[in-house]
Order: sequence, then C-alpha cells, then structure tokens
Amino acid sequence: MKLTPVMHRYIVHWGEMGSRWGINRSVAQIHALLYLAPMPLHADEIAETLGIARSNVSVGIKELLAWELVQVTHTLGDRRDFFVAQKDPWEVIRVIVEGRKRREIDPTLAFLRNCVAELENDTETPAEVRDRIAGQLEFLETLTRWYESIKGLPRKTLLKMMRLGQKIAKVIGE
Repeated sequence: MKLTPVMHRYIVHWGEMGSRWGINRSVAQIHALLYLAPMPLHADEIAETLGIARSNVSVGIKELLAWELVQVTHTLGDRRDFFVAQKDPWEVIRVIVEGRKRREIDPTLAFLRNCVAELENDTETPAEVRDRIAGQLEFLETLTRWYESIKGLPRKTLLKMMRLGQKIAKVIGE
C-alpha cells in the first residue's frame, strides 16, 4: 500500500500516541494503517508498508483482535487472512473506552472496595487516609455509573450532550 505524506505522518503520530497510552508503538501503527486502508490488508502488506517485522505484525494483529478493533476477513481464491479495522470513529472510541474500563477501572474498583471493607476493622489507618481511599472509590463509582448510564444512548443524543458542554453546568446552577 502506498502512503501519502499525510498518511505517513498520521500513522507515525498514532504510534507515538499509542506508546503514551501504554500501547506498543507497532500495534498502534498497525491499527492506524488498517484504519486508513481503503481495503483489507494481509500481514505481509502491513509489514512491508510499515517496515516492521512480520512477527511484530502477527503479535500486533493478535492484540488488536483481542481489543476488537480489527477483524479478520477473507478473499475468494486467497488462503491468507486479511485484516480490516473498524472505520467508525465513534465505535473505535467506544471499544477502546469499554476495553480500558474492563482492564483498568473495574479491577481498581474491586481493589478499592476491598480496601474500604478492610478499613472497617482497621484502627491503625489515619482518618484522612481512610477519607482519601473512600473518596477515590466514590469518584470512580460515580464515574462508572455515569458511563453506564450514557453508553447506551443514541449517538445523536450523545453528540447533543457533548455540544452543550458548559451550558449544562449553567442549567443546574453550578
């Protein structure tokens, strides 16, 4: 696949951002390439286009499949697996947020709940430390409840809510 200068910069930047988000640079670049690609690509095309080892492509594809950001497809008469990325940016973000919640927020909530339960019988931990842990739990539970309440809303409604921004705070008197 031939990359234009803009496509090249996009892929490089997505790789840089991926590493800041805790995702391997190559995995993020593979995702960016598949997101931009007009047609599904096979692993050798991905490796050649990005200039990375075929083994890195295989590992990256497995991770992207686990995140459900990429799907396998086939072409009549060709035995190779071809890969295509989700093209809808709303769906991409939804999948990433849901995955991060499941992998990062949910275990942290469980841990904090255990800490708060343990603090009920703990007489050594200072009150201000107890309050900080309980406050963190309250924040994450509130955030999670809010997320659960809006994640199923229609896109049109979410877009309206996002565009309202500060107007919502004014309406509720903050």
